[in-house]
Amino acid sequence: MKNVVKKENAVSKQFLGVDFLVLSIGTESMVTKMLYKSTDFVPFHKHPNEQNGYVISGQYKLKFGDKEFLLTEGDTYSIPANVEHSIEIIERGEVVDVFTPIRQDYL
Repeated sequence: MKNVVKKENAVSKQFLGVDFLVLSIGTESMVTKMLYKSTDFVPFHKHPNEQNGYVISGQYKLKFGDKEFLLTEGDTYSIPANVEHSIEIIERGEVVDVFTPIRQDYL
């Protein structure tokens, strides 16, 4: 568990071609910052983690269930565990995601 992570100590990772930073990791949840490029695309996928996000910058099309949402700066979302979803990057930017439980494939 990392209670405090200074920005210079954030761990850089990549998943499905998307660069991101692993920030704080608790006993039940983790915080990441996605660094989306305009060329990134996250295809439909699902995971056993609830995912809550906050859009810092950029523009995205989030799809899950039979719904589609256009997300911009200041918007938030919550994706239940085991629900297929995809993210199309319309304009590059950053998104903070919180996963519960911790995504083991992000460690």
